[in-house]
Amino acid sequence: MSDMTDTSGPVLAADGTPLKRSLAKALRRQKLRALLLISPLLLFILVSFILPIADMLYRSVDNKIVVQTLPRTVQALSDWDADSGQLPEEAVFAAMAADLKEAAAAKTHTKVGSRLNYENPGMSSIFRKTGRNAKKFDIEAGGPWKEALIEMNDDWADPDVWRTIQTYSPPTTAGYFLNAVDMRVGPDGAEMRPESEQIYMNLLKRTLWMSLFITFSCIVLAYPVAWILANLPTRQSNLLMILVLLPFWTSLLVRTSAWKILLQQQGVINDVLVWIGLVSDDARLVIINNQFGTIVAMTHILLPFMILPMYSVMQTIPPTYLRAAKSLGATDWTAFWRVYFPQTIPGIGAGSILVFILAIGYYITPALVGGTKGTFISNQIAFHISTSLNWGLASALGAILLAVVLVLYWAYDKIVGIDNVKLG
Repeated sequence: MSDMTDTSGPVLAADGTPLKRSLAKALRRQKLRALLLISPLLLFILVSFILPIADMLYRSVDNKIVVQTLPRTVQALSDWDADSGQLPEEAVFAAMAADLKEAAAAKTHTKVGSRLNYENPGMSSIFRKTGRNAKKFDIEAGGPWKEALIEMNDDWADPDVWRTIQTYSPPTTAGYFLNAVDMRVGPDGAEMRPESEQIYMNLLKRTLWMSLFITFSCIVLAYPVAWILANLPTRQSNLLMILVLLPFWTSLLVRTSAWKILLQQQGVINDVLVWIGLVSDDARLVIINNQFGTIVAMTHILLPFMILPMYSVMQTIPPTYLRAAKSLGATDWTAFWRVYFPQTIPGIGAGSILVFILAIGYYITPALVGGTKGTFISNQIAFHISTSLNWGLASALGAILLAVVLVLYWAYDKIVGIDNVKLG
């Protein structure tokens, strides 16, 4: 009887190792090689995108400056009833004197004053004035510190000052986000600010509708241009494409400044309208430092970002489709609306997303031509970062703007489908 080969064991590779293990090892090696190839890109995204967003979200709730600068005061105020209408006890004033002495030596008293000034205007002045004399405090000699502090600055006799310190003493706070939606922390919790102080939600609404209007105007203007470019002979199309790309070779500041010259009341557009008699010289149009000026300038600046995706998609549509539809009895409008237009929707979607996201974050153009009525919420973010130095509020506004964009992106994906967006 002949011997039979045993096939019950694992299949071996040429080097004698199990084939399954050898394949898994080779697969891991390929994945590691691919990861190493894309690691520079991942590192770039992490440093330039993920970490800044994480830092922004952290700053929007960070409030350690108060408890770190005034640790004794925060602890002493924990038992004080802010609703009593009475000033804190002497121990709280003594703790404040000790904290201010150390803070003035470290030159951090102005920082905590600036932080609290965002919530209660005037706090910065209180800490700055008191801090000038804080280095002379003799803590060992004792008080009475209540009379001493009130004598230096009578604002220390205001219970609202101590209420503000107590309210914003935790290491994290929702105050920045409340301010960003025109609310504040009141005696009974979150409450709406007075109507005269409500600015950010109106700015956000204005930013959204103006960005949508700019996107729509870009679609209306870009569609015929993209159609002409896609249906002209290659030589003529390439020549006209240079005109579309020309704005990319010109500084954004130069283009915006040019619109400022064109739109002003003594500018080119008004001069032409007066010259041809459409408007009188004493009734020149006000088309700058308002929403109209912002929409016109930003539509011009963002128009190429709408033309290019549309053009790249329209180029892939065979012209025989329209001819076939007409040969079957369709009119020009029916052939366009039912055959050609549906195939261009992916390009419209790609251009719309690109233009809308760019528009909602613009701040240079609205700042130059928008005046007070045509600015975006991004202008307030830039103001708080570079001028008021209220980075917490700027971070909260940026986080809200990011959330709004993500929600709109999600809605777009549900309604249109992000998979239908194409760049050609």
